[in-house]
Amino acid sequence: MTVEQFIQALLDEAKKQGIEAAEIYLSSGDSFRAMCVQGEIANYTVHATRGLSLRGLYQGKMGYAATEAFDEEAVSQLVSAVKESAELTEDEDIQEIYRGDEAYPEVDNYNPALDAVEESRKLQLIQDIEKKALAMDERIVALNYDMISTSSGATRIVNSYGLNLSHRDNMAVVYASATAKEGERVSTGAGFKVTRNFDELDADAIAKEAADEALFMLHAAPVPSGNYRAVIDAKCMPDLLGTFAGVFSAESAQKGLSLLAGKEGEMIASEAVTLLDDPLLPGGLASQPFDAEGVATFTKAVIENGKLTTLLHNLKTARKAGVKTTGNAAKGGYASAVDVSPSNFYLKPGEKSKEELLSDMGDGLVITEVSGLHAGANPISGDFSLIAQGYTVKDGKKDKPVEQITVAGNFYQLLKNIRAVGSDLTFPGSPIGSPSVDVGEIAVAGK
Repeated sequence: MTVEQFIQALLDEAKKQGIEAAEIYLSSGDSFRAMCVQGEIANYTVHATRGLSLRGLYQGKMGYAATEAFDEEAVSQLVSAVKESAELTEDEDIQEIYRGDEAYPEVDNYNPALDAVEESRKLQLIQDIEKKALAMDERIVALNYDMISTSSGATRIVNSYGLNLSHRDNMAVVYASATAKEGERVSTGAGFKVTRNFDELDADAIAKEAADEALFMLHAAPVPSGNYRAVIDAKCMPDLLGTFAGVFSAESAQKGLSLLAGKEGEMIASEAVTLLDDPLLPGGLASQPFDAEGVATFTKAVIENGKLTTLLHNLKTARKAGVKTTGNAAKGGYASAVDVSPSNFYLKPGEKSKEELLSDMGDGLVITEVSGLHAGANPISGDFSLIAQGYTVKDGKKDKPVEQITVAGNFYQLLKNIRAVGSDLTFPGSPIGSPSVDVGEIAVAGK
């Protein structure tokens, strides 16, 4: 049975068994991953997946079922499972299968040349990164992490209303972490690149980025405790934003898990802050023409010049709020239920370079990395207390490396304290990005 035959058989059987409206969500993908350890290839994996889920409205309730089998037996099993799931659900919210939009945007996130790259070239790249990093300085003693990953996937949505959508994407990720040692002191630094063009993966640049950071941090030390003027670096701010991204979900708000519930139209940040959800961002890691319910996507400002303009919605949350969906329905996988998630989610860049932000700050700290986000951040209250590292700034210039400090604050208050947003927009390996941000003062616990 071909995929097309299987899809049609599912829709026919669903109708035959009294399912009022049905939707098929098909996901397939291939992935490659390998590491280089002391010149040898390790953790070499190649993986292929293909799965399908069926959602259906039965007696007014939504049921779910999923399979990796595409045969006649699976057809009846899926439809029966959807009916049983609908009968057992305790969700009283009205749900729907989407009829579709008149038009959908064009999003090109697939580069066939990337899929055609031979595995030998990928392996050679990470071996070259290790060799080049070790050759840069005798104090670089190892690459404790040197990885390449490529993935290619396709998503398709077909439903009983005639909707038939499909989208493909692929990407390559390279990440290297170098270890530097001088005497008894040891430090690490990272270099990375995410792209859909393999020729953009430059072994020299990635190795240098990792080695330079490791060498700079060799003599890092904590600063005295106190309140410091601070800039959060473009590689670090996305981690903080990602940790608290859930507060912008209408689903979280409706469950009482976000302090932004009911605050649309209010000023919740400084006027310097515009927060975008942009599924149409050229080259974006989460760019897509439709969401997980088949709704056409569009770019929207979640915060515009400090004002909360909207939360992120799928069809169910939008119906409950009496608004239109923002096209942010998402699924963690083909077998997952529909929830709400941002796409390319980032602070809109300002006009000042990072160097200008530091010049405006004068003396202070740049936070380049935070850790402990799972334990040290409360996504509901917004409070955070995180281990951090970075460097001091003196007279507007980069000064001394800093480590073993803790930065503390509240995400909601931090948004209000932002003085300026830089121009150096960065997406460090995920669809959540940010430029460097002048956050005013931040509390630091050090020596």
